[in-house]
Amino acid sequence: MWGLNKLYLLMEKQHNRGQDGAGIATVKLNVEPGYPFMNRKRSNAPQAIADIFQQVGKEVDELEQYHPGIRNHPGLMKGHVGFLGEQMLGHLRYGTQGKNKLEYCHPFINRDTIPSRNLALAGNFNIVNSDDLFTLIGKEPHHTVRFSDLAAMIELMHTFLCKEDEASPEKMDIKKVLKKALPLFDGGFHVGGMTGSGIGFVFRDAHGIRPSYYYINDEVVVAASERAAIRTAFNVGENEVRELMPGQALIVNEKNEIEIAQILEPKERKACSFERIYFSRGSDEKIYKERSALGYHLSEQVLNAIDYDLKNTIFSFIPNTAEVAFYGMVKGMEDYLAKVKIEKIMSWGNDYDEEKLSEMINRRIRIEKVAIKDVKMRTFISEDAGRNEMVQHVYDITYGTVRAGLDTLVVIDDSIVRGTTLKESIIRMLSRLKPKRIIVVSSSPQIRYPDCYGIDMSKMGDFIAFNAAIELMKERKKENCLKELLDKCKDLQRNNQLHTENIVQQLYRQFTPEELSKKIAELITPPDITVPVDVIFQNIEDLHKSCPGNLGDWYFTGDYPTPGGNKVVNKAFMNYMEGKNVRGY
Repeated sequence: MWGLNKLYLLMEKQHNRGQDGAGIATVKLNVEPGYPFMNRKRSNAPQAIADIFQQVGKEVDELEQYHPGIRNHPGLMKGHVGFLGEQMLGHLRYGTQGKNKLEYCHPFINRDTIPSRNLALAGNFNIVNSDDLFTLIGKEPHHTVRFSDLAAMIELMHTFLCKEDEASPEKMDIKKVLKKALPLFDGGFHVGGMTGSGIGFVFRDAHGIRPSYYYINDEVVVAASERAAIRTAFNVGENEVRELMPGQALIVNEKNEIEIAQILEPKERKACSFERIYFSRGSDEKIYKERSALGYHLSEQVLNAIDYDLKNTIFSFIPNTAEVAFYGMVKGMEDYLAKVKIEKIMSWGNDYDEEKLSEMINRRIRIEKVAIKDVKMRTFISEDAGRNEMVQHVYDITYGTVRAGLDTLVVIDDSIVRGTTLKESIIRMLSRLKPKRIIVVSSSPQIRYPDCYGIDMSKMGDFIAFNAAIELMKERKKENCLKELLDKCKDLQRNNQLHTENIVQQLYRQFTPEELSKKIAELITPPDITVPVDVIFQNIEDLHKSCPGNLGDWYFTGDYPTPGGNKVVNKAFMNYMEGKNVRGY
């Protein structure tokens, strides 16, 4: 029960990842032949974690009801409760590839009558060469999981696992399996797995794209995507939780022997910066500081934009994930204001009185909570007109916070991807306060390219930055350039070279970031709104200063760490140009 409780806690403390479903699996060691040794439960209910653990809890309660005191007999408990075991695997699904159906929830299991040939896998990842893997093993994916990269990964690994078990049935060498399989995966991955015989393992990609952490003591080995979740669940210090380094695997066998093995040659570290900006929970102390730094580095750009007029400017944030960056931005404003106060007071010499001094010292940065997300609102209407009307009201406005026609409103967001919520909801809502001007600040740079390593951003037409570039091309009568880029992509595809170069970078080279920002501001402003709207983005240099350990920035720069990334962006561009509303991978 201790293990189940810890698994529940770890999953809840990473719940920022799991909007689409969850799953758990358990392996029981030393089970008599004929009895179940590997169990799995998955749910895509609205509260998936609670749903799973309520079902498990019900099983325990019913057992206790008929056999009072059975909790004092762990062996009996283990024999009667499906999810009590020595090894546990939990996963929160945030749909990045595939459909949001129960079949797509991790863990996946490949079963066999021989325990050592049973395999459970779950992970935080995307791979871009799923089709190639199915071709390699000569299998056609089952129609229920046709679009799942985990299906491709588990089929390949299971094939190698069975071959290894045939070769040495007395002692399975999981390292050999991993060394055969991992070089074939093109993508970013942090994956956990278990065999039916009790070998548990976690492995990470060679670039360290997806985060991976672990903690070991005399009683437990635990691994997760987030350091803070492990720290909270086990009440340990930051330095006690280690990072699994790029290309490494953490392996624990049925005899509790622990090994950290280098499976892949480590490559240039390209840890995903989006994990720090948005995806991971901000309770990790390093992530908190980095998000604060992202806001701080934006303060100079914002001061320039408002012409240093702090007296008539109000600062706020939307959504809640931008709150820490907001504090950092306000700290930058406060530092500037403190400098101004000192310079002013020093310039007075002895020419001041209490009132003059008091007025200067009491100047403050004006911050307000201008918007609150109405969590009860669901956009359940599918027709566009009705849906847009509902989308407008997902956020509630705080009336009376802005002096109409006088105050500029600066609102920070963590990132701007599609711009739809800004256009249909946030800008409309903020304009009801009648500010003189609205400035939307993004703590991340312009998202220009697809991500294919773990975050669902794969269609070019979804990106507001890309749409801005297309609009500018049309305005400048350069549509023929787009056709030339498409032809280049097709040439590469014909020669099987689509992975060698990111063609879409050539599109963005035509414009400065400022030109794109200006066009983005136009695109997110509804036609009937008269309040001027500006957009300010983080620059790449300050992103790297803020998050020095996570320099993976391909969605901003187009510099992909693996060849599959170039293939995805070129394919996504071709899909857009040919009017195909499908994924780039």
